[in-house]
Amino acid sequence: MAASGFGKRSAPDQAPRSRDDFAHLPAREAAIAAHIDRLPDGAAVDIKTLAKEIPAYGQQAVQTALNKLSDAGHLRRIRETGGEGRTQWVTRSYFSRTARDDAWWEAFLGEGDDASAPAPAPAPARSVAYEALVRLGRTEPRLSLSAAECSALEGLAYEWLRRGVAPDDLVRTLTAGLPGVVHHPGAFTRTRLTEKMPPEAPSAPEPSAPSRRRVMECTGCGVPGRSEALPGGLCRGCRGESRRPGDSGPAGVDVRAYVSELRAMARASR
Repeated sequence: MAASGFGKRSAPDQAPRSRDDFAHLPAREAAIAAHIDRLPDGAAVDIKTLAKEIPAYGQQAVQTALNKLSDAGHLRRIRETGGEGRTQWVTRSYFSRTARDDAWWEAFLGEGDDASAPAPAPAPARSVAYEALVRLGRTEPRLSLSAAECSALEGLAYEWLRRGVAPDDLVRTLTAGLPGVVHHPGAFTRTRLTEKMPPEAPSAPEPSAPSRRRVMECTGCGVPGRSEALPGGLCRGCRGESRRPGDSGPAGVDVRAYVSELRAMARASR
């Protein structure tokens, strides 16, 4: 069983198992999908565990295969509240032998197990973690980062947010007390993100009658985002797409409201 997140959960309303369930996939992806399909709910399906259980493929091959299974509609990583009487966020890997499109997964994310296809999703948005890194250069020019550097540091910034740090506080911490000259902003920011990483917040008693919350994560790197920002369950970086300098998010998505939503989720998890 999964010790800390990434436990498998079976998606609802799947077709009965058959020999041709994964015939549309390349051999490697089909083999890994069949292995995950046979595992019981709660089994660990993280990269390291799968690489040990399937010795024919190393960790890099497993990661690439999981990204492709996500893009094909068989897999989504979702953070949601769980536990009895406590507010605890866990990452679960929802798997469906029946391939689902983005609309189905979006409905599942928002409505729970009774999923039905909603309207098509808008274009991808940048994650809150990425936006916080962009703000560093606007707040303090000595920490101006390139698009590639923001993408490379996005996972570390997300970990701060996951541990309860608000985006404003993240920017404030990283830009405080800078030396007179910062020769390599990307390397300097990586060092600060790593060395000043806050501790995990302890679990707190859950308020009465808590509501279940779900947030989709990128299958490849774990960056959180709304479902419309993760087509195929993958962020732009993990899809191999470059970020456009003027790309500020999909039409109709209120970035400030989304930041406030993440803050509320972080406070609830403390």
